[in-house]
Amino acid sequence: MARAKPQHFKHLSTLEKPGAGKRVVEYRAKDALFRQGDAADAVFYVRDGKIKLTTTSSQGKEAIVAIVGAGDFVGEGALAGQPLRIATAVAMTVCSCVRIDKAVMNQLLHQRGVFSEQFMAYLLGRNIRIEADLVDQLFNSSEKRLARTLLLLAQYGKEGQPQSIVPQISQEALAAIIGTTRSRVSHFMNKFRRLGFIEYNGGLSVHSSLLSVVLHD
Repeated sequence: MARAKPQHFKHLSTLEKPGAGKRVVEYRAKDALFRQGDAADAVFYVRDGKIKLTTTSSQGKEAIVAIVGAGDFVGEGALAGQPLRIATAVAMTVCSCVRIDKAVMNQLLHQRGVFSEQFMAYLLGRNIRIEADLVDQLFNSSEKRLARTLLLLAQYGKEGQPQSIVPQISQEALAAIIGTTRSRVSHFMNKFRRLGFIEYNGGLSVHSSLLSVVLHD
């Protein structure tokens, strides 16, 4: 079966064109793309699958920074002079990524106008998302934060159709992402299921109707 191309980044052919410093890498679930403290020497483009980014404090406490999927970049801090990884990136599912050496990615950004513009647009869009995450964390209830997180994980966008979410994501992980307890997550997940916003059918699926929780004042 042919691989469906993600729609997030339109200049994918530039990334996948064979050449020195670029290669497609396949990961199994729980494989690490890189670990906190590793040299920041490459950028990864996610073709398929989902990847969890975590960071660990000096006291050993782990926090989930983000969960990214097809169409996202991982490790682009290397392009801003980051010498070592400040987070660990682990595949949550079978993943396919394009690994681009830092030097090669810098060359692409300097030599290709369209590619550079699209990458900049991607970074700006992600910064807007980070700002929205911060507002969500500061001002919204844990129920709204959970609903928004589920919609983002499901890459919400197709009206009326349930979107598949990583089956392996635990309620503990969701609680860590939104900053609440597992019991609260369990309560809201049961509520969402009773209302028909989500369903379990061999994995977790999210319906667009869950958006009503985010929009409700």
